Amino acid sequence: GAGPSRRCCSASSASCPPPGPRPRYRWRRECFPRISAVKSWADAFGGELYSIVTKYSGSLLLQKKYKDVEPTLKIKEVDGLELVKKFSEQMESMLRRKVEAVERLVEAAEDADLNHEYNSSLEFDYYNSLLINEKDENDNYVELGDEFILEPNEHFNNLLVNTTYSDIQLPTNVYNKDPDILNGVYMSEALNPIFVDNFERDPTLTWQYFGSSTGFFRLYPGIKWLPDENGVISFDCRNRGWYIQAATSPKDIVIIVDVSGSMKGLRMTIAKHTIITILDTLGENDFVNIIAYNDYVHFIEPCFKGILVQADRDNREHFKQLVDELQAKGVGTVNKALTESFKILREFRDAGQGGLCNQAIMLITDGAVEDYEAVFEKYNWPDRKVRVFTYLIGREVTFAPNVKWIACNNKGYYTQISTLADVQENVMEYLHVLSRPMVINHDHDIIWTEAYMDSALFASQAQSLLLMTTVAMPVFSKKNETRSHGILLGVVGSDVPLRELLKLAPRYKLGVHGYAFLNTNNGYILSHPDLRPLYKEGKKLKPKPNYNSVDLSEVEWEDQDEIVRNAVSCFGITPPLADKPSVFPPACSLGVVLSRGHGEYILLGNTSVEEGLHDLLQPDLSLANEWIYCITDIDPDHRKLSQLEAVIRFLTGEEPDLECDEELVQEVLFDAVVTAPMEAYWTTLALNMSMETEAGVEMAFLGTRAGLMRSALYVGSEKLSNRKFLTRKDKESIFTMDHFPLWYRRAAEHPPGSFIYSIVSEDDSGNLSLNTRGEKRKFFPYSFQCHAYPNPFIATLTGKFLGAVDGSVMTQLLNMGMFKNPGKHLPLFGPLCHRCQSPVSQGRCPRYGPLTLPVLVPAAAHKHKKHDTLQPCDTEYPVFVYEPAIKETNGLIECGDCQKMFVAQQIASSNLLLLVTDAACDCNIFPPVLLDAKEVKYILLLCDRMRSQKLRRRPDTCHAFHPEENAQDCGGAAELSVSLTLLLLPLALLLR
Repeated sequence: GAGPSRRCCSASSASCPPPGPRPRYRWRRECFPRISAVKSWADAFGGELYSIVTKYSGSLLLQKKYKDVEPTLKIKEVDGLELVKKFSEQMESMLRRKVEAVERLVEAAEDADLNHEYNSSLEFDYYNSLLINEKDENDNYVELGDEFILEPNEHFNNLLVNTTYSDIQLPTNVYNKDPDILNGVYMSEALNPIFVDNFERDPTLTWQYFGSSTGFFRLYPGIKWLPDENGVISFDCRNRGWYIQAATSPKDIVIIVDVSGSMKGLRMTIAKHTIITILDTLGENDFVNIIAYNDYVHFIEPCFKGILVQADRDNREHFKQLVDELQAKGVGTVNKALTESFKILREFRDAGQGGLCNQAIMLITDGAVEDYEAVFEKYNWPDRKVRVFTYLIGREVTFAPNVKWIACNNKGYYTQISTLADVQENVMEYLHVLSRPMVINHDHDIIWTEAYMDSALFASQAQSLLLMTTVAMPVFSKKNETRSHGILLGVVGSDVPLRELLKLAPRYKLGVHGYAFLNTNNGYILSHPDLRPLYKEGKKLKPKPNYNSVDLSEVEWEDQDEIVRNAVSCFGITPPLADKPSVFPPACSLGVVLSRGHGEYILLGNTSVEEGLHDLLQPDLSLANEWIYCITDIDPDHRKLSQLEAVIRFLTGEEPDLECDEELVQEVLFDAVVTAPMEAYWTTLALNMSMETEAGVEMAFLGTRAGLMRSALYVGSEKLSNRKFLTRKDKESIFTMDHFPLWYRRAAEHPPGSFIYSIVSEDDSGNLSLNTRGEKRKFFPYSFQCHAYPNPFIATLTGKFLGAVDGSVMTQLLNMGMFKNPGKHLPLFGPLCHRCQSPVSQGRCPRYGPLTLPVLVPAAAHKHKKHDTLQPCDTEYPVFVYEPAIKETNGLIECGDCQKMFVAQQIASSNLLLLVTDAACDCNIFPPVLLDAKEVKYILLLCDRMRSQKLRRRPDTCHAFHPEENAQDCGGAAELSVSLTLLLLPLALLLR
């Protein structure tokens, strides 16, 4: 490309040195286009591009229309403290209704039990959820399986339900006509009218239920329950987090397991299953450790030596893997293990760590022979602050008196576990013992569970809105003759989808990058736009292993000192309603984030309903259907209305019962009027377009803060390069409950009057794809996976990152400051929930859809298994930020055998750069600069992280002991009977 006035040198030129064994040549500066020439190219290209986009977007007309109405506009400053107070009050009001519904169920259940006399020969038919609508070979309904009308219901995820009646679910190992079951089911029939009445009072209620201590589960609305692929119903309500949390207070537990030689074979298998079952009864408010003993005492996780760790999902799963590897050998002596356990519990209690409530030791052994009374005298008597529960493994009864003595003299409970089928029921006994003080005192604590996944919503909702929580309360026996026994009848509960709470913190009040989040007392996220709890395995979405134990600090990277995290986790920011105690979950806090520049102010316009209605009815207009302009999910007649239809019916008076957000509706009316001329403008352009000279312009669209969108096609829909764009399936491109559209968020970061150009991903894999089809001036919306920065680099017409194409130029641009890597491979804690790193110190990371790579690696320690165990891994990745103050730069790169020149020039009114470089000089001595995430291998740091105890707020109540408790009720040697069906189940299934 050298002009006639330039003299270029090459290896074959007569004026160059003759070629040798290693020819070396250099491009002279005059061989390369002048910097001024590159600037003129950039200006010409940018000017033409700006002219085309301005014309077909209609941006100047839109600016004029807003200018015309400027005198009538009001600007309102957003008050973050006022917002969070208002949102929390609304949420608390909503949650109070859930609590009141549960309280009515508790009262009804306790009264029904008080008035019910146990009848061991009771005969009673009920709706068994497994058997309903089932017929025998004679076309007669089977026993407990009468006709039960089921209809699809949108409020319950379109499942087939019966909203007039509840039905009963039982695990396979519970006999459905056992006298205890029949009496409990008969007694709990009194809950049916309460379920229905609750739903009528509060149509936002979802599932309501009663889980009985005998094992049956009464669920409203009634459904058909299906067994798993093996014909088994493994769901046992008594195993669920809501049941366990409501039945007991926080627990510090040390599990001691005998791994001496006598425990080999089936005994070891039963012991492992017992430990895993105990772990499943623990939650994030509990603390735990596991000690194995034979000739010596060892912690199964050496990193946890001498401490207790939080029993969150991560740690529980980690323990389960280690338990699976235990092997029996040597001789067992329990004294040292007991001593170590008492020391840990005492140290934690004295230091104010752990749950600071119940403390217990679980001893799992096939026998105890040595003199262990001295240990209890030294560490636990006379106060007996630590309960000891003992599990005798195997059929041998020789040591039963010894093992029972340990439990009975330490306010615990003794059971013998002879088969795998015995494990579940025997482990549950310890929960009944721990619940006694609360039951005797009749303390009906309100329990809010940790977040859990609603799998029915996997395919239909934003990932950050999939989680649910449960409000639950215990149900006690009021009969005086059973008072000292502290009989827990069961637990009632109701599910609360977190998306229902976040509807009360609407997007339009928070601004482009603003958002609300919910956090637990332990610092774990209940809901957050950057929480990605699912990963893709093949075509299926599955929950990540640690989806509900992601700490707030793992997604709010800017909060490096964890000031915000500790504030919302340890103290809470939600005020109680006036004159009423707060029912806002003590395990939950609300936070609101507003970003400077894009969420500080709200524009308030004024227009008449008549004028606005006319413009709302135009075919090119749509509203954010996930936003709540009008509440349509309470009245069944409203549920099929789109938000736009609901707004129109509200404004026309057709649906006077609709409850609408009048402020948001007024904003929509104003936006509809101001943007109305765009339809005629775009239509005129489309009719006058010459496709031969102006090919490549396909669509114009606009969006407003009120969630209104308009769009126009310049080509037939079949010719669109990306047919998913602006459709509900392509949720990155429309207004959703989770976020403003991607193009909207990115444009908001740029100065007024400039345009954003980008390339989109066309497939589901996240890989970039580009289809230029040789058309002139064709540009595509582009987004690589972490769009956290105002000016991400665009690789011209390839969709590839420049560093991957030319590492030499990217390295030089980094050295010259045109691009910066502020993080320098900052580690991402929170293995499967990645977050953006913000390069802007005064602002938060904009919500551009952070990295969502499902990083799962096979666990090295489990390669002997048939299937690799997937586990989370920490990753780090580089980020690069363009420095807009540098308008142009150039340089010469030494590449060994040649020199490479380059010129980079900013294209005005855009986020584009024009980069010109020569291709003749191969500069492969510079490695590529990649955006790939890499796994971080920790050694000591990993142990430190696992041991760390972040600040947390403990639950408000504790019920550890009661003076009237009957501690002599401490178990017996009789084996529990189980159903024949369960005994015949294959061993592999029972171990699953």
